[in-house]
Parts: sequence; C-alpha cells; structure tokens
Amino acid sequence: MQQTPLIAQHRAAGAKLVDFAGWEMPIQYSGVVDEYQTVRTKAGLFDVSHMGRILVSGTGAELFLQRVTTNDLAGLKPGQAQYSMVCNEQGGIKDDIFVYRLENPGEFLLCVNASNRAKILAWLFAQGQGVSDCRIQDRSTEMAQIALQGPAARSIVEALGLAALAQLKLRQSTRVQVGGVECLVARTGYTGEFGYEFYVTGAVPMVWDALMDAGKAFGLKPAGLGARDLLRLEMGYLLYGNDIDERTTPLEAGVDWAVSFSKGVFLGKPVLEQQRQAGPERRFIGFELLEKGVPRHGFTMLSSKSEPIGDVTSGNLSPLLQKGIGLGYVRSDFAKPGTDILIDIRGKQVPANVVKPPFYTRHSK
Repeated sequence: MQQTPLIAQHRAAGAKLVDFAGWEMPIQYSGVVDEYQTVRTKAGLFDVSHMGRILVSGTGAELFLQRVTTNDLAGLKPGQAQYSMVCNEQGGIKDDIFVYRLENPGEFLLCVNASNRAKILAWLFAQGQGVSDCRIQDRSTEMAQIALQGPAARSIVEALGLAALAQLKLRQSTRVQVGGVECLVARTGYTGEFGYEFYVTGAVPMVWDALMDAGKAFGLKPAGLGARDLLRLEMGYLLYGNDIDERTTPLEAGVDWAVSFSKGVFLGKPVLEQQRQAGPERRFIGFELLEKGVPRHGFTMLSSKSEPIGDVTSGNLSPLLQKGIGLGYVRSDFAKPGTDILIDIRGKQVPANVVKPPFYTRHSK
C-alpha cells in the first residue's frame, strides 16, 4: 500500500489505518462520530493526500481543459477554483474534480479522486495528443493535501498569523508560509463547513504539526475518512464509485449546474444535450427514513406499492438528525420532494420521504 507523508503523525495519534484506493489511510482516531461532531462544532484536520493532483499548463492548456471538462473555465480568475466533471463521449462521468486556475498564466491544478488518478491521467494524455503547448504533469507524489474544516478554522489560521487566509472567499486561493513551508491554500473542502485545503510541496509534517499546535486552543482534532464520509453525506455531496460512475451522467446526478452548454464543444456534449431536451429517465434524490433503520449502498428503493424504482447509492445514520438518511437514483416520476417511498433494509420495507439535499445547512459564514 502507498503511504502519505503524514503516516507517522497518524500512527502517533493512534489512528485506525485501512486500505483506501491502495493507500494506507486513517479511517478514524478518537471515533467516527466524535470526529464528525468536532468538525461540525470546532475543527478537524484531514489528510487527503491520497487524492490525485495534476498540473496542466501551457498556452494550449485552457482550450484543452475546456474540451475535456464540463464547466466553463473562461470566467475563472487567477486564484479561483470550480467544481467540474470529466466525461466520456457518452456523457458518463469519468470523475468529478476541482479545477484551480493558478497565478501563472496558462497554469491549472486539477484535484481528482484517488481511485481515478491513473484513469484520468491516461485519459488526459490520450486526449492531449497533438494539442499544441499543453503539458500534463502528475504532481500527486510531490504535493500533499491537508484539509482544515470546521467553524474554528478561521480562528486557527489567524492564530498562525495568516491574515490573508482569513480574508479568502469561497473557492479562492492564495500562497502563504505555514511553519516555514510554502503552501497553496484554498477556501475549499468537502464537509459543508467553513474550511481550507492546503496543497503542500515540501515538509508536509511541519505544516500538519503547525496547524495542530495552533488549533489546540480551539479544540482541533485529527479526523479520518469515516467522519469525512458522514459529513459529505449530510451535504448530499457525491462520492465517486458510489453515487456516480461512467454509467451516470451529470444531469442524472443533479449537477447540471457544473455543465456549461454555452461554452462550445466538450466531450459528451451531444449526448448530454439530447438528455437535457428529453429529460433524464432517472434522477438523483435524497431521502429520510420515517422509522428506525440505517440505509446502505445497494439497498433497493420501492414505490409505496412496493414496486422497485431505484437503488440507494449512499446511506447512514445522521448524527445531526438522529435518523437514517440516504442518496440514490429513482425513476424520474418518483423524484419530486415529498414523495413517499420505501427502502428495503434486509427484507424489511421501511417508509421514507424524498427530500432535496443537503440534509444539513451551515449557519456560520
């Protein structure tokens, strides 16, 4: 298994380590629910260095990325990021990604899912053949990634003297020194809380330790992938391999806002145009159980007449709501919020109600 530069920190903190997409990663430290509550009320520090980081640069980089991603880069200013999709020719999602326009002209950083790193790299290289002045570099090994998430995140960076970070708006980035190490820091994350992501080339443990030391006074704890999954589920955020894959289109997944049909040609556009005009046959929904139970990936969703209408893609017990919540795909005629459905939980049909995610709304800015 591959290890991140922070493996010693995880072991010292008593992390339970598991194999995640070929990486030895912390699933929890003090406990999944405890870490979840810490992120919701104080702050948690995540090692997300298993994610892929790809640098695309050159005078041809923007035009190339406009063709291989679904969102429109044209309005993205230096130091800004956007959520986007990489689709195949059939409109299926190869990965959901973040694209950062860096400060140097023609430089973009792509953050891709760990399980898709090799696939997306191969896809980009294949699509980039013959493109003039467009360099594609895998920076995943030399660049680590740390996420500071939670309502105390701003106070923690202020305690470190990083006033520039306290002023960042959502999806903006800048470069700062943390513990003497230069970092690209963005107001991004996948928890639904206020937070930052640190892209670090160099002495990664020094940055982690500096953040942990500054955060002690604010209740900062290390957090693992278990808490991260609960947090993203309550936001209705997509998990690749569960909620989306190459058999799923952005329109079916409800992220058509990340698809710009007006920007010109991009891979998958003709199929997605047809689907937009006809309407998807299935749609992505959220649901809340009306009785005790815990929905899980792969469970069948039924109509009120016990007719199969779709499948659960993600589900768990929400610590916030103290009820079972989930995500999944149903036939479009059952996707309207308020629709009564049933979830087959190991042979028991548990009543549920279709809702529009997110299940959780952050109140602080």
